[in-house]
Amino acid sequence: MKDALAVILGGGRGTRLFPLTLHRSKPAVPIAGQYRLIDIPVSNCINSNLRRIFVLTQYNSESLNKHLGLTYKFDLFSSAFVNVLAAEQTEESPEWFQGTADAVRQSLRHLLAHRWSEVVILSGDQLYQLDLQRLLDAHRRNQADVTVAVTPVEAELTSAFGILKANRQGRITHFEEKPEAARLPGLASEVDGVGPLYLASMGIYVFGRQMLEQSLADPALVDFGRHVIPQAVPTLRVHAFTYRGYWEDVGTIRSYFDANINLCQPVPPFDFYDAANPVYTRPRFLAASKVERCTLTNVLMSEGCIVVGADVERSIVGIRSRIGHNTRITESLVLGADYYETAAEVAAVGGVPPIGIGSDCVIRRAIVDKNARIGRGVQILNEKGDVNRDGEGYFVREGIVIVPKDGVIPDGMVI
Repeated sequence: MKDALAVILGGGRGTRLFPLTLHRSKPAVPIAGQYRLIDIPVSNCINSNLRRIFVLTQYNSESLNKHLGLTYKFDLFSSAFVNVLAAEQTEESPEWFQGTADAVRQSLRHLLAHRWSEVVILSGDQLYQLDLQRLLDAHRRNQADVTVAVTPVEAELTSAFGILKANRQGRITHFEEKPEAARLPGLASEVDGVGPLYLASMGIYVFGRQMLEQSLADPALVDFGRHVIPQAVPTLRVHAFTYRGYWEDVGTIRSYFDANINLCQPVPPFDFYDAANPVYTRPRFLAASKVERCTLTNVLMSEGCIVVGADVERSIVGIRSRIGHNTRITESLVLGADYYETAAEVAAVGGVPPIGIGSDCVIRRAIVDKNARIGRGVQILNEKGDVNRDGEGYFVREGIVIVPKDGVIPDGMVI
C-alpha cells in the first residue's frame, strides 16, 4: 500500500443532518457514543495498511480538525500521516470547494507532491468496514482506469442513489443518477452466483495518478457522482467492485438515528467489537461509568457517565453523560458532553439546568446533542406526531425530536 494515497471528503455542508451540523461538519458528528463519523473511514484506511491519508475539509471544520489532530499520531520514523487539507483560496482558484471532484481538483497540487500510483477517494459520513487492499487489488487486476465501489440495493431504494449497470466482467456500461421507477428494468446487473441486482455507488473510487489528473482537467466537472463518473463510463475502463457487507450512508437525520439505534441490537449489523478491525478514536482517559440502581436494556454506555436510578432502553449513552433518578429514556441518542461541570460551576451559571438530563424526565425517540441541559420533569415525546418543526430550544426532523448542542430545555417542559 506504499504506492497508494487515501483522500477522505469531509467538507460538505451536511444540511440534511441539521441541526447536528449547526456547529460542526458532518464527519465530526458523534456515532455510537464515543466515536465520530470520520473515525470510520480513517480506521478502514489504517486497518488496510493505507496510512497516508488526506482529509479535505471546508464547512464548520474546527471540531473536525481538532479531533483529527488530537487522535491520529503516527511513529516519527514512519511515512504515515493524517493531514487536513482545508479549502483555500489561491491565485488559480478563488472559489471554495464546489463539489466532491472540485475539492480533489483544488487539492491536487498537494497530492502530487507525494509519490503514489493510485488514490482511494472515500466519503467521510458512511458506516461500513471494508478492506481497501481488496479494492486496490481488484483495480489493478482489472487494469481499470477507474474503479467504483458498489453495493446491492432493493428496487425501492434506487431513487436515492446513483445506479451503475455492469456487465459480467464487472465493467460499468451505464450510469444513472437517482433513476425513476420506469427506468429500472434496464439497470439491473448480473452478479455471478446471485443474479440480477441493482448496484448503487458507495461514493468510493480508485483512480490511477495520470487518470485522476485527466479526469479533473475540466473545471466544469465539479462532482464525481454527477459529472466525472458518468463522463468516464463511455470512454474509459470503469469497473465495479461489489461490496456485500453492511453499508449505511448516514446523510439524513432518520438514517443517522436508525444506524445508531441498530447498534443496540444483541448482534448489531456493524461490529465495533471486531478485534481484527478496530475503530480508532481520540483517547480521553475517562473514569469508568458509574451506574447506580438502574435498569439498562440493550444500551451502549460510553465512558465517564454517571447514571443514577434511571430506566434506559435501546439507546446510546455518550461520553460524560449524566442522567438523573426516575428518568426513563427509550430509543434515544444521548450524545453526552465535552466536559464535566463542578457544583461551583453549576451554581455560577444560575437559571439553567446543569449539563445532562435531570430527574423525573421521560424521553422517547429523541436525539440529545452534546452539552445539552435538560431540566427536571421534562417530557420529550412528540405525541402530536410532528414530522418537521422548529420549537423553542429544539427541532423536529423526520419525526425525531432533536435538542441541539448546548441547547437548554427548562424544568417541566413538554415537547
